[in-house]
Amino acid sequence: MASIKPSVPKGTRDFSPAEMVKRNYIFDTIKSVFRKYGYQQIETPTMENSSTLLGKYGEEGDKLIFKVLNSGDYLAKVNPEKLAALNSNAVASDISEKALRYDLTVPFARYVVMHQNEITFPFKRFQVQPVWRADRPQRGRYREFYQCDADVVGSDSLLNEAEFVLIYDEALGKLGLKDFTIKINNRKILTGIAQIIDKADNIIDLTVAIDKLDKIGLDGVTKELIERGFTEADVEKIKPVILLQGTNAEKLQSLREALAQSDIGLKGCDEIETVFKYIESCPLQTATLELDITLARGLNYYTGAIFEVKTNEAAMGSIGGGGRYDDLTGMFGLKGLTGVGISFGADRIYDVLEELNLFPTAANQSTQVLICNFDKEGETYALPLLQQLRRQNVNTELYPAGAKIKKQLDYANNKNIPYTVVIGGDEMQSGLLTFKDMSSGVQEKLTAEEIVSRMAR
Repeated sequence: MASIKPSVPKGTRDFSPAEMVKRNYIFDTIKSVFRKYGYQQIETPTMENSSTLLGKYGEEGDKLIFKVLNSGDYLAKVNPEKLAALNSNAVASDISEKALRYDLTVPFARYVVMHQNEITFPFKRFQVQPVWRADRPQRGRYREFYQCDADVVGSDSLLNEAEFVLIYDEALGKLGLKDFTIKINNRKILTGIAQIIDKADNIIDLTVAIDKLDKIGLDGVTKELIERGFTEADVEKIKPVILLQGTNAEKLQSLREALAQSDIGLKGCDEIETVFKYIESCPLQTATLELDITLARGLNYYTGAIFEVKTNEAAMGSIGGGGRYDDLTGMFGLKGLTGVGISFGADRIYDVLEELNLFPTAANQSTQVLICNFDKEGETYALPLLQQLRRQNVNTELYPAGAKIKKQLDYANNKNIPYTVVIGGDEMQSGLLTFKDMSSGVQEKLTAEEIVSRMAR
C-alpha cells in the first residue's frame, strides 16, 4: 500500500494535550458561570436533517452548510443521469438528506419541540459542542469550531437579556479579559428604520448591508444598499441613524426622535432601555455595554435584542453573540414560544487568551507529581504513595522502572510537572523520600505522609 501523507481537512485542527488543558479551562470557566445562573447542559447530534437547518440562517448562511451524502451504497443505486446532474438542487436533496449542524440554536429549537412534554418552562439550557461551516478559513475563523451556547425559552422577560449581559461580563472577566465591549441592538429598531424609508419589505437587505459597516465602511454600505434597490434619498435619510454618536442614553433619545412614526421602532427602544435599567441595578464588573445601531447579525430568526461581544485587547472578530427569537420553535410546530440566547466563540477566545498570555500556570499542566525510581524495588515501594496521592485528587504519575533518573526528570520538565518524588535505596531504608520543587530546584526529605499532606492542601 502506498504511503499517505498525513493531513487534516482545511479549516480543522488537531489539539495537543497542552492545548486541551487550556481549552478545557475555557469550557469549565464558562460552564461554571452558566450553572451559576441556573442553566442545565444538553447535547444534540452532530448531524441534523437538512430540512431542520436550511432556510434558518439567511441566504449567505445556507451556502455555508456542510451537506452529508446518504450512507452506504446509495449512490450505486442512483440513476447515472441523476449523477451527471449533481448541480441540480433536486438531485442534491435526493442524495443528501442530512447536514452537519451550522450552530446550536436551531438544533436546540428542534430539541425543545421534540421533548416539550419533558421540559419545565422557562427552560434554561447550555451546550458546548462543535459546529461546522464551509467558510473560507482565516485567522480566528475555522470550518470546525466549538460554540458554548446558553438559551432560555418560554419567557419573554427582558431580565433574561440583562442576565446574558451579566454572564458575558462574569465569564470573560474570570478568563482574564480586562477590556471588552458587549454591543446590543434590537431588530425592532432596525425594522423601524426600514419603515421610515418605506422599505419594510427590504428589512433583510438593510440589515445584511449595515451589519458590514465596520468591515466595508459607509461608502461600501451605501454601494451595497443601492445595489439592493435602495435609493440615494433612502440612504441619506438613514445615514444619521446609522452613524449615531454619544452615550447610550443620548443614542436612545436620538432614536426615539428619528423613529417617532414607527411604533415597532419605539418598542425596540423601550426594550433596550429596560435592559439598561436592569444593568443599572446589577452593575457590570469589567465589560462596557454599548448600544450599536449597526449591529444587525444576519440571522433571520432574531426578532428582538441582538448581542455581539468584541475584545479591545487583541485584533479579533466577535468572540460572542446572540439575540431574541420570538417563534423559532414555530417552524417545528410549537407556536408562540419565545426565547433568547447567546454564544461564546471558544476558539477565538482561546486565540485571544494565548496572544495576551492570560492562561494561568495551572492550565499548562495536568500532572502535579511525578514519582521517580531507580529500579523495580523502588517502583513497588512507590505504589502505596501513588494511590494515596490519587485518593486525595492529586494528579500523579509513576514513571515505569528501568529508565535513568535524568530521563525521568527531563520527562517532568517537558510536561511542566511541578513536583517530583525520587525513591532510591536510601529513601526506602530511611522512609524519607526526596521531594523536589522543579521550578525552584529546592529538595527536601519528607515522609510519604508529609508529601500527601502537603499536596492535598
